[in-house]
Amino acid sequence: MNGKTGLVPKATASGAAEVFAIFLRLGLTGFGGPIAHLGYFHDEFVVRRRWLDEKTYLDLVALSQFLPGPASTKVGIAIGLSRAGYTGALTAWCGFTLPSAIALVVFGYGVASLGGVLHSGWLHGLMVAAVAVVAQAVLSMMRSLAPDPARATLAVAAAVMVLALPSSFGQIGAIALGGVIGFVALRGAPPADHVGLPHPVNRTAAIAAIVLFFAILIGLPLVAAAVPNHALQLFDAFYRAGSLVFGGGHVVLPLLQAAVVPPGWVSNDTFLAGYGAAQAVPGPLFTFSAYLGTVMEPWPNGWAGAILCVAAMFLPAFFLVVGPLPFWDDLRRRTWAQAMLRGVNAAVVGLLLAALYRPVWTSAINSAGDFALVAAAFLLLFTWQLPPWLVVIFCALGGEMLTLIPFVQ
Repeated sequence: MNGKTGLVPKATASGAAEVFAIFLRLGLTGFGGPIAHLGYFHDEFVVRRRWLDEKTYLDLVALSQFLPGPASTKVGIAIGLSRAGYTGALTAWCGFTLPSAIALVVFGYGVASLGGVLHSGWLHGLMVAAVAVVAQAVLSMMRSLAPDPARATLAVAAAVMVLALPSSFGQIGAIALGGVIGFVALRGAPPADHVGLPHPVNRTAAIAAIVLFFAILIGLPLVAAAVPNHALQLFDAFYRAGSLVFGGGHVVLPLLQAAVVPPGWVSNDTFLAGYGAAQAVPGPLFTFSAYLGTVMEPWPNGWAGAILCVAAMFLPAFFLVVGPLPFWDDLRRRTWAQAMLRGVNAAVVGLLLAALYRPVWTSAINSAGDFALVAAAFLLLFTWQLPPWLVVIFCALGGEMLTLIPFVQ
């Protein structure tokens, strides 16, 4: 264990139960996406409970943003790990993830069982809501991750690259290009103040986690190609998405869309309807994977598909918390690592910008009425700052009303 001030591991059953109870409450009430989740965590664990000091928490957030995967989930796993060991990491994840995952499975069963529901007005309204939510995310990320001309240009170049190469290879290539350009052109001074992250992870366990992460990421596609098994292909697709997404839940949209729509596992309308519904539930957006696993056409689907997809989607987050922790203090002192992070973050903005156009905009905005509805939804999100779940309900009602107004169809 790192002996510096900050988190104090308490690997006991009562500690893990306490972690689960707190994260379950956060999972039931944590609306607003990853940035809002990090705010809730700060209030809960820094201000109220004082499990962490301010600098330690900011260091955890920096680590989560440096690596791919769901940012708020990785911070939660790290807090659980530090408070109650490996059991605490698992219970923190379960408490924070299960409420939204279960809600989206139930929604998926509803979509699958109701004939013609995909052509209903309220469900089209959910697709329109996704446009407003992603547009707000693009604007917010552009301001924070691409605030200067160089990084804004890199973001637009990444968007063009992804649209020109509409596959996972284009997305991975854009991220890699961002890292290379950042390494070459975006150097700056590293943070001057470094705070240790106390944790129970030794270097042997950390190296094992890193090896497992890359072994599955590289080896599973080869196994899935050699063995024609849909469950293996499904696990591979969702594990790869969870491993390669930088910037939070919204950026996973293009990776998952490229993985499940072209093979015919999920229709594009079903995909976007679920993404809209995911905005109306609390917890991490990566639980969208539970919905996709439920509505898959080939087996495994239903509850079995949901469990498989959720496990594959979040497994990299555990590896990417446990593996880097013992090495993070040294890595973030390196100027080149910070420069690469700047480039990768700018490229992530480009990925989300490309996703805003295709598939989100092209699939949802088909009429003047749709445009008016998405403009109103964006106004409510950005200017009035209403919570996303309220805006989703507004769009569902608006989509149903548009079916009654022929001149805007």
